[in-house]
Amino acid sequence: MDRRDFLQKTLVGAAVAAAAPWNLLARPYPQGEGLGKPGESNPLRLSFQENTAPGETLAERLDYMEAHGVTGFEPGGKNLSARVGELKQALRGRNISVSAICAGFSGFILSEQPEVRAEFDRTMREIIAAAGELGSTGVIMVPAFNHQVPVMPHTPQTRDYLVEQLRKLGDYAREQGTTVILEPLNRKEAHYLRQVADAASICRDTGSRGVCCMGDFWHMTAEETSDYGALWSGGRYLRHIHIASRGTRQMPGENGDKDNYVDGFRALKEMAYPYYVSFECGCAGDRTVSVPAALELIREQWAKA
Repeated sequence: MDRRDFLQKTLVGAAVAAAAPWNLLARPYPQGEGLGKPGESNPLRLSFQENTAPGETLAERLDYMEAHGVTGFEPGGKNLSARVGELKQALRGRNISVSAICAGFSGFILSEQPEVRAEFDRTMREIIAAAGELGSTGVIMVPAFNHQVPVMPHTPQTRDYLVEQLRKLGDYAREQGTTVILEPLNRKEAHYLRQVADAASICRDTGSRGVCCMGDFWHMTAEETSDYGALWSGGRYLRHIHIASRGTRQMPGENGDKDNYVDGFRALKEMAYPYYVSFECGCAGDRTVSVPAALELIREQWAKA
């Protein structure tokens, strides 16, 4: 191809792309999985972990969530199979659905010890099955925390092993009507898998629609150079978001001006992100004051994004 042919073909391609009403390459989600219309974003869907809302009992906390427009509930995964009936009953008739399930398995997938890996696989599959019964978006997992040893070395072979094992888990999760969600952490908690793009590349390489990833503003504060870029790098694989204050991992807003999420929210709105932004945080102050203030802050920043 000579220079003239190259330029002509390039200009034709550019004209087609410009004429298209919506660039297919920019679609983060397949049709039918929450994709918004061009130029429109999905509404902000907020979720609380089990002990985020004020209240002494689960019923009181769910009442509080409904009264404040929080429509997602993120329980822990430990003993989840024994709680399926309880949680279904607690949520019956409410405008609240189960969002993600936060871990809860035993063992870890990258252990050098076969019995530890087997324990992970057994307990993870139990949680996945329960998550499917509850209609959850997915079960959050971390390949290995820093304190979990002995661990496989960080080599291409280990990554290949992780991809293969996640493919099996992801396919099982799809059978159960849910997903597996990889969570990148900051280096103080986990050296393996620290950025959203790395998690997304693993999701891609599994070839399983049951393997997804998430972003966590707390961990992103330490590991990402841009909230906007990090969340866009998750693309179609992004299934869940955690949020906390950016200095001490408390309630959003408790760290003052540090608690700015607008750049990340702009990415979520542009990609028509259809899933939940879930509180995973402590609370330094009075929950009856800090929680509604955090909800107000997040909604203001979402509107600004």
